[in-house]
Amino acid sequence: MSEETNLKPRWYVVHTYSGYENKVKTDLEKTVKNRELEDYFFEIVVPMEEQIEIKDGKRKTNLKKVFPGYVLIKMIVTEESWYIVRNTRGVTGFVGSGTDPIPLTDEEIRNMGFELTEVNVDYDINDSVRVMNGPLENFIGIVQEINKEKHKVKVLVSMFGRETPVELEFSQVQKIS
Repeated sequence: MSEETNLKPRWYVVHTYSGYENKVKTDLEKTVKNRELEDYFFEIVVPMEEQIEIKDGKRKTNLKKVFPGYVLIKMIVTEESWYIVRNTRGVTGFVGSGTDPIPLTDEEIRNMGFELTEVNVDYDINDSVRVMNGPLENFIGIVQEINKEKHKVKVLVSMFGRETPVELEFSQVQKIS
């Protein structure tokens, strides 16, 4: 595996034991955090779709796995990141030929319903924003960093009399005009 060709994050498909998809996602996210490998892992997704069922005249919405037995990971492949994924409990391997994981093509990603478009936010660094939901709902903060790759924004929020940097999803904050 040449390190040079893999510096751009790409989507890979990992095969898991059936029913282990969410466990693999959680365990992998924990390992990435513990080993401080956030620079190599961007998104770990178990694609779900809503399924509407009408039973006894009642409408019920269920979430159903789109690809049972598979987890999608947007990552930069290095010896270490490859090893971590391969050795996560429940993972049987990368989808691809032989030992080299093969990234999905842009077309395959689009066909799966993933958007490749850049997410544009209406706030910039140093703008004041309000947290819309979560434990910090209604807190006001200043945008410090915008990470388009991970769809995260780092906001400096004033808590208990001190400024605290908090990482939030793009959708969790709204610009104060």
